[in-house]
Amino acid sequence: MVRKGGHIVGDFDYFREYREWKWNIPEYYNMGYDAVDKHVDDPDKKNKVALYWEHENGERRKYTFWEMSTLSNRMGNALRGLGLKKGDRFLIRLPNIPEFQIVFLAGVKIGAVPIPSSVMFKAKEVEYRINDSSSVLVVTTPEHVKEVEEVRSDCPSLEHVIVVGEPEEGQLSFYELLERSSRYLELERTRAEDMAFFCYTSGTTGMPKGAVHAHRWAIGNDPNARYWQAFRPDDIVAHTGALSWIYPLGNAFIYAWRHGASVLLYEGRFSPEKWFELIERYQVTNLACVPTGYRMFLTVKDFEKRWDLSTLRHCISAGEPLNPEVIAEWKRRLGIQIYDGIGMTECMVYLSNIPGMEIRPGSCGRPQPGHICAIVDDEGNELPQGELGTLAVRKDDPGLFLEYWNKPEKTAECFKKDWFLTGDTLFIDSDGYYWFSARGDDLIMTAGYRVSPFEVESTLIEHPAVLEAAVVSSPDKMRGVIVKAFLILNEGYEPSEELKKDIQNFMKENAAPYKYPREIEFVEQLPKTQSGKIKRKELREREWERKKVP
Repeated sequence: MVRKGGHIVGDFDYFREYREWKWNIPEYYNMGYDAVDKHVDDPDKKNKVALYWEHENGERRKYTFWEMSTLSNRMGNALRGLGLKKGDRFLIRLPNIPEFQIVFLAGVKIGAVPIPSSVMFKAKEVEYRINDSSSVLVVTTPEHVKEVEEVRSDCPSLEHVIVVGEPEEGQLSFYELLERSSRYLELERTRAEDMAFFCYTSGTTGMPKGAVHAHRWAIGNDPNARYWQAFRPDDIVAHTGALSWIYPLGNAFIYAWRHGASVLLYEGRFSPEKWFELIERYQVTNLACVPTGYRMFLTVKDFEKRWDLSTLRHCISAGEPLNPEVIAEWKRRLGIQIYDGIGMTECMVYLSNIPGMEIRPGSCGRPQPGHICAIVDDEGNELPQGELGTLAVRKDDPGLFLEYWNKPEKTAECFKKDWFLTGDTLFIDSDGYYWFSARGDDLIMTAGYRVSPFEVESTLIEHPAVLEAAVVSSPDKMRGVIVKAFLILNEGYEPSEELKKDIQNFMKENAAPYKYPREIEFVEQLPKTQSGKIKRKELREREWERKKVP
């Protein structure tokens, strides 16, 4: 077929697909059943491998859909036995191990609400999430239970701590609970609109907010799976990130299993060489990563010759914009296109490049069929092509979050007229392609993580040497963006490299390590408004100009 208007390549007609898309959201729907149980009724999928798992220490396991269904049923009964009922929240503080998927599915099957949480979080970050959500239970490991026990007495809602491993006094054994529970589970009759899970997301002011997603979320992201990820039934899907973040939680877990694809899950520090080895060993077909990961992959000399990567057919990227040079070099070395997309915890990736559609390097692509997006002003009025504004998603989109948990005023702030405003600044070109410009606020996107300057500043000023702090993004060749702090010191402290290191170590000890400022600059004063508010925008623009990055 002839390409027309930059949107039709081969047999793919973007406009036809977009025009003909129809949503089919049933009244009753359970995400856990849909991800694994339905496959048990299919003789061709019942014994298919759902999960390949490997640990950096060499341990390997694999699970069929039947095994995942049975194990999550057992854990669902165990959670019910502990008193969990529909609507009860519980925190998952687990690394990339199969028990994460088992307990997540168990929770949604009984109508309870799992809250994935990074194992990098320190005690006060764990305490905040437990108390803000009124979680009744935490599932973690012996390596990561210390932070939970440290704040347990300050968390009045917390009744149980389950440990995947050897429990201590006052803790429950994950495996003992599994062993003594029935594999026959009565599924909670959940509505598609019912709360299924939520993930905490950072903003520029205040503490993190719990973005609540409904069971329909899995169906609402079908365009993501069909067009952006281009899943096939025989695919083996891998994501280099941790399941505690929504990008891998969806793309390499719930979406993949809903569509019957197998998943590779790896627990270990990110290493390009190790991932090439994994792709070769497990014959991965679909790879999901963040731009920093792709840039690190390309630093490995002759990787395309050293490993057999011939099964790899499809690659996606999100978390931050991917520079066109990386896309071009990846295609030159592997002959594979990286399909970039843009999303967030509240609405995942709705805007992306799609196989069969002309790729314009540097563009976010177009809205996937089924999703209605626009560029709007602060009041929700649509803006003309070419004009910078805020990326917005129709508020009735079935994959969009329901609310920020227990924060109605924050929920109301981001809905204007018929739109949810994402906070990302973009424009649309004359052919309907979307182009990212910047965050509309001060939120920092670094190596796939969203970092709140408010959270970093709040921790920094707890250091005895720091009087005031301002945190902004700073360009970086490998990571794209890093966190930079401008600090005014208290009387009696002098700037030094030693003090910088001490402050950085203090941050790592008191907040998730990805939040610490990789650069620190000591200053005598900070630009402020008449009311005394720090002008982060002025500092950020000065920083990007200094490094000569557009």
